[in-house]
Amino acid sequence: MSDFVSEFWSVYIAAITVISIVGCGIFLKKFSIKRVAEQVETTGHVWDQDLAEYDHPLPRWWVWLFYITIVFSLIYLALFPGLGSYPGWLQWSSKGKYDAEVAEANARFGPLYDKFLKQDLQAVAADPEARQTGQRLFLTYCAQCHGSDGGGAKGFPSLRDNDWLWGGDPETIKTTIREGRSGVMPPYGGQPDAVGGAAGAKELAHYVLSLSDSPHDGALAAKGKGKFLTVCVACHTPAGTGMVALGAPNLTDKVWLYGGSEKALIETIVKGRNGVMPAHKELLSDAKIHLLAAYVLGLPKEN
Repeated sequence: MSDFVSEFWSVYIAAITVISIVGCGIFLKKFSIKRVAEQVETTGHVWDQDLAEYDHPLPRWWVWLFYITIVFSLIYLALFPGLGSYPGWLQWSSKGKYDAEVAEANARFGPLYDKFLKQDLQAVAADPEARQTGQRLFLTYCAQCHGSDGGGAKGFPSLRDNDWLWGGDPETIKTTIREGRSGVMPPYGGQPDAVGGAAGAKELAHYVLSLSDSPHDGALAAKGKGKFLTVCVACHTPAGTGMVALGAPNLTDKVWLYGGSEKALIETIVKGRNGVMPAHKELLSDAKIHLLAAYVLGLPKEN
């Protein structure tokens, strides 16, 4: 791959581009010259016995239109990037355009963001103007995973309940947005001694269901309790209430990130889970993170 960063390839691409455009002009000139002959020749293509294709010169309007496109392409390549690493006379770039738009937006909306940044998060969450701005940020950066209404989906937490994997206080929400989170449930399918194979995974799943008083088999749950106290307590605690510091979910409620059926729980135990909340500190300023956290905090809660 090191060969492709050589300056040779820039010159090569530029030369091929220019030669191709000039070649189009030469071929166009060659095949648009009007022939002077007593009898017009055909291309040799004949259909339906007498329907022949004549070899007439190209229409003049079409020829001049093609010439215009050639001239336009040469002017364009002189002004804008397109010839290898040549940046163009106008020095335009998509990154430069983006940076200019960002700078313009910051100059326009910066004072508004700074005003909300100085306010308490709870106050911002109750401000209609701030919520409107926060909603736009949410729809841009968060809705792809958490849904446009914040209701979440399988593997993506709902933000409309009071069940928080990492904590739901204002500063923790801001930290989650800024730094991201990574929650791992290790797979035990490849460790038959840990849970006792498929049968043990089923027993453990029924014990987990019993913690939230969900429908379960009591006999299987009794057998799974010992496995839980051996394998799961380090993250979920002996009572199954979870551990916020690790992002380990509370198993005593009926809030399930990947599903609360026997099948879903067995799949979680056997295959494990790997949940990632990406960090946004490189994408969003502190003021935008403040607004976004306020919007999440102010989302109406569902029972």
